[in-house]
Amino acid sequence: MTELETILLRQIAATGPLSVAEYMQTCLMHPVHGYYTTRAPLGDAGDFITAPEISQMFGEMLGLALAQAWIDQGRPARFCLGELGPGRGTLMADALRATRAVPGFREAAELHLVEVSPALREEQAARLGDAAPTWHDSAEDLPDLPLFLIANEFLDALPVRQFLRDGPGWHERLIGESDGALAFGLSDAAPLALLEDRLDDTQDGDMVETCAPATALAETLGRRIADRGGVALIVDYGEWLSRGDSLQAVKGHEKVAPLTTPGAADLTAHVAFGALAAAAPCAHAGLTHQGVFLERLGITARAQALARGMSGDRLDAHVAAHRRLTHPDEMGHLFKVLALFPDGAPPPPGVDA
Repeated sequence: MTELETILLRQIAATGPLSVAEYMQTCLMHPVHGYYTTRAPLGDAGDFITAPEISQMFGEMLGLALAQAWIDQGRPARFCLGELGPGRGTLMADALRATRAVPGFREAAELHLVEVSPALREEQAARLGDAAPTWHDSAEDLPDLPLFLIANEFLDALPVRQFLRDGPGWHERLIGESDGALAFGLSDAAPLALLEDRLDDTQDGDMVETCAPATALAETLGRRIADRGGVALIVDYGEWLSRGDSLQAVKGHEKVAPLTTPGAADLTAHVAFGALAAAAPCAHAGLTHQGVFLERLGITARAQALARGMSGDRLDAHVAAHRRLTHPDEMGHLFKVLALFPDGAPPPPGVDA
């Protein structure tokens, strides 16, 4: 039993069951025992690996997509180059290197990173210190400038609530105690205005997830982009609509039961991209598979150029990385890209119009 599990069981005994969102938020962000506040989770020595850690090509493609959007929107003389949840800083370092050849882009960019993990901020500072980044706890704190932003595998860690349909009403999935351990349960069924629109596309027994922090974030980003210009590239796993239980925990690169090691495993849920698009008061492109997006941006040509100087195991790893990022059986279809941009502006390159 982790120390955080003991704390959660005491809390449940005192105040009653937790929503899934409350559980996720506590497990990930508890100031003393939270997953993201106590460790650097990325890489072979961590619990999971993200696309930027697989190959430099991922960050290069996204950086060039932002640069092209900046050009298409008239090359604003000052803009916020932002990233939500920058991990170890790998993606942004690759994006900055790839955009050095774009005249004026780096000079106009002011780098701003939204990161709450002290351990990850240290790693980002080591990689990105030359770019003079400024750190923020929230996207609402980003400067009032045109915003050109990347959010890769950020929204999947935002806390979700889960609801199980029962006729015209919904049970909320809750976390309580059973035999001295954390256990799932259900609230009584009741109609919910929040899910009124889901009665037409679900049936009894279907589970749906809602994520208020994600829709609030989409509204914040969309309003900034609508008012000041820019683009947001949101890359994550999920679908247009939420359906089914997508809560998962990962520890040591393996899936584990979500309630077994609170505070010591990463918790995520699939992103409902349609809710983000509806919340953002700006234009959005069609949802695009990551593999299609990267191929349109020229990742294969870049892979071929890099491969010319490789051989043996290094070449094999490079080929495998390209496949992992783009192939439909790997990350190519699982991960999607949603782009937000101003009404009347061209969509950024690579996405479905």
